[in-house]
Amino acid sequence: MYICIYIANMHNLIERGCFQDVIKRLRTNPAVALLGARQVGKSTLAAMVIEHFPGALYLDLERPSDLNKLNDPEAFFSQFNDCLICLDEIQRVPEIFSVLRGVIDRNRRHGQFLILGSASRELIKQSSESLAGRISYLEMTPFSRSELDESKSSLHWLRGGYPRSLLAESDESSGLWREDYIQTFLERDIPQLGFRIPANTLGRFWRMLAHSHGQVLNSSKLAGSMGVSSHTVRSYIDLLEQTFLVRVLPPYIGNIKKRLVKAPKVYIRDSGILHSLLAIESMEDLFANPVYGASYEGYVIENILAQLPRWQPAFYRTSNGAEIDLIISRGERVIAIEVKSSTSPKVTRNFYNSIEDIMPEQTIIVAPVEEEYPLAQNVTVKPLPLLIEELS
Repeated sequence: MYICIYIANMHNLIERGCFQDVIKRLRTNPAVALLGARQVGKSTLAAMVIEHFPGALYLDLERPSDLNKLNDPEAFFSQFNDCLICLDEIQRVPEIFSVLRGVIDRNRRHGQFLILGSASRELIKQSSESLAGRISYLEMTPFSRSELDESKSSLHWLRGGYPRSLLAESDESSGLWREDYIQTFLERDIPQLGFRIPANTLGRFWRMLAHSHGQVLNSSKLAGSMGVSSHTVRSYIDLLEQTFLVRVLPPYIGNIKKRLVKAPKVYIRDSGILHSLLAIESMEDLFANPVYGASYEGYVIENILAQLPRWQPAFYRTSNGAEIDLIISRGERVIAIEVKSSTSPKVTRNFYNSIEDIMPEQTIIVAPVEEEYPLAQNVTVKPLPLLIEELS
């Protein structure tokens, strides 16, 4: 079952698949943390969720009037012992987690707090210290391909999944929204999170990452271009990763007796943000840009991982060039996925060498084809919508 979310001032209807999961976890855990980048729709989803909990209370901690209510949080929470309390942008007051622990233990019931946050690691670090065993985590991504009908799917790759970008009236309006989003993140969100990095510096670095989207990270090269240390480069990547804007894909290790590439790959998670960072404004621009193949690769990977949050993702590459774009594993299960942007995908001997090394239970080549077909024994070419349908 899905819940229908209306985007303000946009007469469009989009279904979000995580609604029931949030409800279910609130009924079986004292607290649920819904994490994700800004503007992915966490607050909108929370507004729909709390309608199912009579008397629920919503506090936006970016609003001074709501933040002031927590000057004495223990006294405030004691007035609402029997209802769900939603705390939006919780990273603004990380010190409150120690208070939440006492409230949760005193009330001894499920569905006490719904916590929304736009930063992952710092938020998880704070909450894991205080709420271990009391909280369940969910990541909310921008709209994924599985949540869209055909009328919107054609725009999804170009514009990305942020609601106001995807549902804009035109490509121009969508691009302007994304440009504003990038600027606001650099100039407002980063300082609010407590990081003292000049907006121009981080913006330049973010664009450099966009130009190397989908490539193995070369920290030394980036450091030389920026005039900073490799340690500083890593700290910038960590920041963008913590705020859900960059994905760092680790190399696959497994039980492989080969010389493997040890550095990770780095992707801009949302394809629309990637295209804005590279000044790609239309599908014509995208087709003509050298990043075309890498953009499609990242788009496919994000949509697959949105469906499989409990699987471990990695990529495979040996020193002699054998490579697989995505390896997903869970327990003993291993699936290999290669991404091709061509409608007539072809693979090399190195591809088959990689399959022989990894020995996955299934190998899939994702390409913009109309229907699936076998390419070799245990190797199938599939269109992305079909693969997502099978994973859902």
